[in-house]
Amino acid sequence: MSDKIKRHEFLKSLGLKGASLVAVYCGASAVSSCKNETGITPSSSADFTLDLSQAAYSKLNNVGSYVVTQNVVVARVSSTAFAAVTQICSHEGRSAVIYSSGGFYCPEHGATFDTSGKGLNANGSRGLTAYKTTLTGNSLRVYS
Repeated sequence: MSDKIKRHEFLKSLGLKGASLVAVYCGASAVSSCKNETGITPSSSADFTLDLSQAAYSKLNNVGSYVVTQNVVVARVSSTAFAAVTQICSHEGRSAVIYSSGGFYCPEHGATFDTSGKGLNANGSRGLTAYKTTLTGNSLRVYS
């Protein structure tokens, strides 16, 4: 015979102390693991221009660098190409996506994406909204 305990019995065994601990833990606003940001949704449209001669965006003159502006991560992926995706991770809706090692990455739960926003692992399976880019002189346009 098995000594397994049913879920309902386990929860009852926690009693008031266990239930109180869970309530306090998830009720504290400083605890990020219980923070729900699912109300944040990526914008399906974007249309802005970055002046790469300005200090705020000059990092994009270097391959492998990125900037975040207007909840969009813009990365220089090669000497002639850029990639832009939403900063809002599709896994749990957190504003955490960055560019790293040739792709996009969410450090919150390890979701990984290629430069077109396609998910590369289970946490990134829903992908990211990607935007088009066009470079004219020092002006980089990011648009839908």
